[in-house]
Amino acid sequence: MNSKKRKLMRIMTLSLLTLIIMSMTGCLYPEDQSPGSQVSAREAVLTVQDAVDRYKEQTGLLPIQNSEETVPLYEKYKVDFGKLKRMSFIAQVPSAAFENGGSYQFLIIDEETKPVVKLLDITVFQAVGDVQKKVDEYRRNHSNQNPAGNEIYPGFREVDFDKLVMSAPDIRSMYSHQSLNLLVNDSGQVLVDYGIDMATAVKKADAKPLQTADLRRVLIEASYFVPVRSPVYHWVNGEPQAVKAK
Repeated sequence: MNSKKRKLMRIMTLSLLTLIIMSMTGCLYPEDQSPGSQVSAREAVLTVQDAVDRYKEQTGLLPIQNSEETVPLYEKYKVDFGKLKRMSFIAQVPSAAFENGGSYQFLIIDEETKPVVKLLDITVFQAVGDVQKKVDEYRRNHSNQNPAGNEIYPGFREVDFDKLVMSAPDIRSMYSHQSLNLLVNDSGQVLVDYGIDMATAVKKADAKPLQTADLRRVLIEASYFVPVRSPVYHWVNGEPQAVKAK
């Protein structure tokens, strides 16, 4: 199949899945409950946000753990519950938090402007990490070649799980509950493809994104979640397209 036919099929698939998702849910992000999240997690975000705001107002600082510069943007600033507890801004660590056996890492984004608390889905994070280990091992044994299939975006191909001799993990979107595919870029990094979710979110917003805008913000601003292990996306030729990091 040539590249033009593959692109046409991808556009048709995105459009069809967008219609299916919206018809099933009414909208991608119900007002009463964020998809992929339990009510307790949503309430915990609001509680932690209040604690973070009060901590910053009193100390002028944010209750975050130290992180390396190389940590990806939407994994970087983890909430330091120890600081919040020591100063009595919270009574206990939320049950939804990874630190208390829960499924989410609480993060702070927009730390230099208006700090906002969001959730990172640990289940997805760990599943991608497991595949990354397999890909790293494959590259070591195959002269740094990727276990890659068809090209989905320029510089990004689907992971070929047959080459890894493993089944593809069921990666569920935090936004729509749909199964998402995994990509591998030229350097061997495993990433989650949120193109379908982004196409749906942009369609719902009914506004054409700026060409240089990072479409991950569309998902973040419409939910309590950050996209896990995701490439940057731009709006290209009427659809989301993963782009290489600069």
